[in-house]
Amino acid sequence: MSGEPLIECVPNFSEGNDLGVIKQITDAIESVEGVMLLDVDPGKATNRTVVTFAGPPEPVLEAAFRAARKAAELIDMSKHRGAHPRFGATDVCPLVPVANITMEQTVELARRLARRIGEELQIPVYCYENAAFCEERRNLANVRAGEYEGLKEKLARPEWKPDFGPAVFNPKTGATAVGARDFLVAYNVNLNTTSQRLAHEIAMDIREQGRPRLDPATGKALRDEHGNRIMIPGSLKCVKAIGWYIREYGVAQVSINLTNIGVTPVHVAFDEVCRKAEARGVRVTGSELVGLIPLRAMLDAGRYFLRKQHRSTGVSDRELIKIAVKSLGLNDLYPFKPEEKIVEYAVAARKKDKKTSLLDMPLRDFVEETASESPAPGGGSVSAAVGALGAALATMVANLSAAKRGWEDRWEEFSEWAERGKRHHDELLRLVDEDTDAFNAVMAAMGLPKNTEAEKTERDRAIQAATRRAIEVPLRVMETAVSSMDVIRAMAEIGNPNSVSDAGVAALCARSAVMGAFLNVQINCPSLEDKGYVAEVLEKGRELERRAIDLEKQILQIVSSKLTPAA
Repeated sequence: MSGEPLIECVPNFSEGNDLGVIKQITDAIESVEGVMLLDVDPGKATNRTVVTFAGPPEPVLEAAFRAARKAAELIDMSKHRGAHPRFGATDVCPLVPVANITMEQTVELARRLARRIGEELQIPVYCYENAAFCEERRNLANVRAGEYEGLKEKLARPEWKPDFGPAVFNPKTGATAVGARDFLVAYNVNLNTTSQRLAHEIAMDIREQGRPRLDPATGKALRDEHGNRIMIPGSLKCVKAIGWYIREYGVAQVSINLTNIGVTPVHVAFDEVCRKAEARGVRVTGSELVGLIPLRAMLDAGRYFLRKQHRSTGVSDRELIKIAVKSLGLNDLYPFKPEEKIVEYAVAARKKDKKTSLLDMPLRDFVEETASESPAPGGGSVSAAVGALGAALATMVANLSAAKRGWEDRWEEFSEWAERGKRHHDELLRLVDEDTDAFNAVMAAMGLPKNTEAEKTERDRAIQAATRRAIEVPLRVMETAVSSMDVIRAMAEIGNPNSVSDAGVAALCARSAVMGAFLNVQINCPSLEDKGYVAEVLEKGRELERRAIDLEKQILQIVSSKLTPAA
């Protein structure tokens, strides 16, 4: 997947019955280019709709703001009734980091959104969870205590002054809570029983809260001096769980909310349910994901189960996902579709007017597109592709070595090399498209109007920025291809001897990628006005080229020494 930052937004709106109102809010979200609407879940009894959308940070912030503005126009909280706690038209609006972005960065984004809603829409806004400015406001229940009916009195108290917006009660819009939280995964584990009681016993075994401690004489829950129940904690942190029976499928399930998959991942929860179920004479038959899951969670699960089998984890994302799906039994109740259930894949599948990626092309189409009269893809993309093939060959040797008969005690060593090789070929594959995108950006900048002095200035600025990127991308190809040669050399030295020729071919590919990418650096440098930067880049490029040529020579000598001469 691309290295672009990706966040999810899950606003809850206080309308669950009027589908026309809900449609206008989701239309406002979809009006922002780059944002993908993933799910709309209205609830009649709660009179509340949960919307899920995702995309790069800036488009997501804009979409969240437009949705809050539309909700403020359409929803009148003075007339709202519903079973779910609420205090505003846009009741809560959490941001969730999905990929290539930290929680700290997500917190800053949440606070920016909160400020804009408060100042431009004149709505009282509280920041909660990780975005909270004080500990008392981290818990949403505290922030929303008293709900809409108690909001007017709450806003009058100095200690509950909003973080942004006026400390004035607006009976139509109420207040909004904006937060940053970890990804919450809703996950159910299927059991070979119809007993809800057994399922709930297993749920209490694993959930963080655990189960009440009972008085052995009376069987009643014991309480402390404050009247609170005394609990026996369960085995997993950041886990909420209950047991229930699903009549549709005729099975009982342990229904789990994983509130921090960094603490307790899906695969850990699954294995723990398996252990607790077996202790109670119950078998796990599979599991299901409710909603979506980040790609990293599925890849981590795949690696976890491969490690348990003492197999290399340096395999493709597709293979890791396949292993995760099989091991977790995610096809037990219905087919698991990665393009619908994995956030990054769902976003990619729903992008509007998505251009064809070079990586999506069959090899023949890629070659023929390169051969066409179009100037892109050109030498930069081809250099990245050749480098990716070299890194992939080294990864193959590592994977073959990990599986070699008689080398069972070395599987982990080669698995680590395979993972390093995979990181290199993944990055080089990403750069195949990025190099073409960089070239197209230069062409687009050159096509900008130049009728006025202002237009000329803006055009020159755009050309310089695009040219700099067109230098930096092939330079990154050079750096990555040189780094991949450490793996290639190791595989030539210690890898499966039957594959030593593959390591030799990998070295040839890597060196070619470096030299080819350097040609693309050089051809763009004369157009850049920052001559100090140009001198630094060219010196760095020459050094990378020297290293690649030297490493290729070393690797080919190793390969040559191991090849059996012809009889």
